[in-house]
Amino acid sequence: MTSAGAPERSGTTRGGGTLYRGDLGMWSWVAHRITGVLTFFFLFTHVLDTALVRVSPNAYDAVIETYKNPIVNLFEVGLVGAVLYHALNGIRVMLVDFWEKGAKYQRPMLWVVLGVWIAVMIPGAYFMLVRTISELVGGH
Repeated sequence: MTSAGAPERSGTTRGGGTLYRGDLGMWSWVAHRITGVLTFFFLFTHVLDTALVRVSPNAYDAVIETYKNPIVNLFEVGLVGAVLYHALNGIRVMLVDFWEKGAKYQRPMLWVVLGVWIAVMIPGAYFMLVRTISELVGGH
């Protein structure tokens, strides 16, 4: 028992001296924050490069041309994955906050979010990467 009368929990910083390692809920929270920041920075960059068309159409064309490479294609797949996870998990967070049974079902809803994310990302990544891969291995 701690001084407050609550039982000690193993694996916590309270008296045990170990670091909190979190569980699935904590990692979904971390991923939600990271994907939100990544999406914000993409949108910021997108607004800036699109604004170039008004300043200098030639500079805009040059920037857009730099985006046509395999590395950027991988970043695009990552961006789609980040936006999709952030959107699906955002729906889950709203359900946890506003549905009276949301807190009770938050873990099963997270598994549904991850399942839907995988089900959408596998074909999505395939169709996003097929042209890049065929160009890299000599296709047309």
